Amino acid sequence: MPNIIPITDLNNYTDVLQGVAVGSPVYLTKDGRGKYAIVDISEQEEYEKTKAALQLMCELEKGRLSAEEKGYISADDVRAHFKDKKL
Repeated sequence: MPNIIPITDLNNYTDVLQGVAVGSPVYLTKDGRGKYAIVDISEQEEYEKTKAALQLMCELEKGRLSAEEKGYISADDVRAHFKDKKL
């Protein structure tokens, strides 16, 4: 069951933070509506990694579709492109 509390309960933040654990965030409400979530830092880091992986997969899919429509670039052309950039 989700741990949902009004934001005014943050006056006693020690008790609120004790309710936070991996897989068990605390949701704060303001005027009866969800406003904030307090999550364990390891869970947030995992979320960020997952989000970055999904963004990368989306970009790779865009590249694949573009290559199918416009044609692929040879490995020699890619090397030449980056050699010219002097990375």
